[in-house]
Amino acid sequence: MMRAHPVEAIRAAEHPLLEAATAAGDPDAVMRVAAAGVAHHTAALLRERAGGVYGRSVLLIVGSGDNGGDALYAGAVLRGRGCRVEAVLLDPDRVHGRALRALRRAGGRTVVGGTGAVARTASTPDVVIDGIVGLAGRGPLREPAASTVAALTGAGVPFVAVDLPSGVDADTGTVHEAHVRADVTVTFGALRRAHLLASPTCGRVEVVDIGLAGLRSGPQTMFGPVRAEVGRAWPVPGPGDDKYTQGVVAIRAGSGRYPGAAVLCASAAVAATSGMVRYVGPGAADVLAGRPEVVCHPSVAEAGTAQSWVVGPGAGTGTGAAADIDAVLGRGRPTVLDADALTCVASHPVLLRSASAPVLLTPHAGEFDRLTGGWDRADRPGALRRYVAGLRDRGIEATVLLKGRVTLVDDGETTWAIDAGSSWAATAGSGDVLSGVVGALLANGMGAGGTPAWPAVAAAVAHGEAAQVAARRTGGAGAPIGAGDLLSALPAAISALRGA
Repeated sequence: MMRAHPVEAIRAAEHPLLEAATAAGDPDAVMRVAAAGVAHHTAALLRERAGGVYGRSVLLIVGSGDNGGDALYAGAVLRGRGCRVEAVLLDPDRVHGRALRALRRAGGRTVVGGTGAVARTASTPDVVIDGIVGLAGRGPLREPAASTVAALTGAGVPFVAVDLPSGVDADTGTVHEAHVRADVTVTFGALRRAHLLASPTCGRVEVVDIGLAGLRSGPQTMFGPVRAEVGRAWPVPGPGDDKYTQGVVAIRAGSGRYPGAAVLCASAAVAATSGMVRYVGPGAADVLAGRPEVVCHPSVAEAGTAQSWVVGPGAGTGTGAAADIDAVLGRGRPTVLDADALTCVASHPVLLRSASAPVLLTPHAGEFDRLTGGWDRADRPGALRRYVAGLRDRGIEATVLLKGRVTLVDDGETTWAIDAGSSWAATAGSGDVLSGVVGALLANGMGAGGTPAWPAVAAAVAHGEAAQVAARRTGGAGAPIGAGDLLSALPAAISALRGA
């Protein structure tokens, strides 16, 4: 798995390295190692996008402090490899002096930043290195950086970000309106939290070894799954398995108004594992028409034994729906609450007190707003952790999956961030598919001995993979999909993960 650390931990781990370099009389030794990594990955991007390195044009956008110093030293390395290198100095009075002198000795030229700075450079560059702000940066890009970045982005020039794209907060992953969208981000020693939280803005993230030691996981460390890891953990039948040993999931979903939710949720559970799916609700005829292997029951009370439950997709929010939630939670089985069940819980939080086993809530942003009564969308992981902690303080063993392009899963101790790799899954009904997959994985025992967090993470990975598979089936660059397309791509996505 990937680990991403808060700024405080990164700085603490870097401190001995920097002290040792200073004591040895070479305070920029670590910076030059980092800069060599930036230059290496910039050269790789030049070969990929511009067909080579020699003679190509590199533009540095340089702020004050060490981040700008990294960019300047990287520019000096690239100048030595035959690139034309120019640096826009946004704050000449606070630029890193030794790094600037190194660039000038290598033959790089400089332009003082400000309105029209890009126009004063020799030509449109082949690549831009973003050395505007580092880990201490907060908020959007300011002028003249904002207009400089906007002009280059509009011209289609690729960006390499030093440590983190400027305009992205390192710990919260907040992407401000004025920011750098990087094609490649080069960071040092270890991932920062924003590399997971804002991964679409970071592009490809490359980690350069600078000899960092003593960096340990802590309460603010964030985790990201690796596709191969999910594939290895995916449940497949063994020689001694039958339909019961592989887990039975029961699903209370659908209504006369939303029969499709029942079909999508139950069908996804069938596709996710080889166990058994029970269905409760008014959509039995529709479910059986698509999935005759599903076993249907007239009510929650009459449903047979199940190792997990899913409640909510399209099930309504009336008195009967609340009663079913209460009845299911009282059965003492891990339960996924989604869609209409979340609306019921938001109106009647006392329902969660019926839970005698772990509960997984799977809200999108609007549902999370109803659950919390309003939350800080600029700090998704912080808002999520506070909500989960509040539930646990009330004795409710809850895990929450907060949906998004980057989905977050938090069980009160660990936060996971899962980038779907695309936004193709942003379509009606895709959440019903996700809840069915999670329920099936819970029934199989993937989360045995712990919280529902890992089944939720694995389901989110497979869900994102299925959306990409479905979009690519159109050929070319892909095309918008529906939840039915995503569902049909789920077996291929699981197979791809298992082969990763």
